[in-house]
Amino acid sequence: MNDQTSAGTASGQTRTGDKPARRPLSGAGIFFLRQREASILIAGILLVIYFQISSSAFLSGPNLGNLVQYSATTAIIAAGEVFVLVCGELDLSVGMVYALTPFVMFFAVSAGLPVWLAVILGLLAAAVVGLINGAVTTLLKVPSFVTTLGMLFLINGFTLTISGGFPVQPQAGAVFTGIFGANALALMAWAVVIALLFQFVLKKTRWGLHTVATGGNPHGAAEVGIKTKTIKTGNFVLCSVLGGLAGILDAFRIGSIDPLSGGTEIMFAAIASAVIGGTLLAGGVGTILGALLGALVLGILKDGFTLLGVSAYTFDMILGGAILVTMVINVRLTLLKERGGL
Repeated sequence: MNDQTSAGTASGQTRTGDKPARRPLSGAGIFFLRQREASILIAGILLVIYFQISSSAFLSGPNLGNLVQYSATTAIIAAGEVFVLVCGELDLSVGMVYALTPFVMFFAVSAGLPVWLAVILGLLAAAVVGLINGAVTTLLKVPSFVTTLGMLFLINGFTLTISGGFPVQPQAGAVFTGIFGANALALMAWAVVIALLFQFVLKKTRWGLHTVATGGNPHGAAEVGIKTKTIKTGNFVLCSVLGGLAGILDAFRIGSIDPLSGGTEIMFAAIASAVIGGTLLAGGVGTILGALLGALVLGILKDGFTLLGVSAYTFDMILGGAILVTMVINVRLTLLKERGGL
C-alpha cells in the first residue's frame, strides 16, 4: 500500500512537475526587484562606473553640475507627463508651454507687477493651456496626440510672435533668482521635492488611484463612479503647470528667456524619462520616482557621451535603443512577477 502510494505520488509529481517549479525569491532582494525603479537605478549606477572609467572628468564638479541641470528640468516635466500617460493620454505640447510661460512672467513684470505675482500669472497661463488640451480631448473626443500636436504648433507660433523671436532677460532679485534655480543644487532640490510629492499623490491619494484606474480600465472606472474626464483634464493641467514651472526655473538659471528653447527636444526627453523609468505608454502603470531616475540616466548618457566625443546624432540613436531595451525589460519583469517568479 505504501509502495503504491509512493508510486502514485511520484507519478503525480512527474505529471504535474514536468517543469521544475520556480523557487520564488525572498527577503530584501525580492522587495528591491519588485520596485519598477530598481532596474533603472542599477543601470544608472553601472553607467556612472563605465563613464568614470572611460573619462576621469565625468565625476568632476563642473560636469556633475551640467548633469544635474539637464536632469532636473527634464524630471520636473516628466513628473507631469507621467500623470498624463498613466491615465491613458499623451501631451506633446508641454515643451512649448515650457517656452511660453517665462515670457508671460516677463511681460507681467514689465507691466509693473511684482515677480512673485508674475510667476503665478505665468503658471496660470500654463494651466489654461492644459485645460484646453483636456477639454478638447475629453469633451470633443479628439485624440490627445492630435490635440496636443496642434497646441504645440499654436503655442510655438504665439511665443515667437509676442517675443519677436528674440530672447529677453528675466528681472528678479538675487534671492528670488537663487531660490528659483540659479544654481544646480536649487534646481535639483525642486526636482526631488516635486518627485517625492507627486509620487505620494500618485500612489497614496484618491486622485492618484483614480488616475491609475482611468488609464488601466477607463470603462470600468467610469462604471464605478470615477469621473474620468475630470481626471484626464486635471492631469493635462498638472502637466502644463509643471512644464511652465520648469521653464521659469530654467529662465532664472540661465539668465535668459529664449523663445526657441525647450520645444520638442525637452518634451521627448521628458517622455523618454517617464518610459525608461517604468511608465507604460498604454496607461495604467507609472512611477514618478522612476521618471526622476530616467531623467538622471538620460543626463548621464548625454554628458558621458559628450565627454567621449560622441555626436548628438549618435546620442539620439542610443536613446532610441535604450527606450526599446527598457520597455522589453519592463514587460519581462511584469510577466515574471505575474507568474510568481518575483
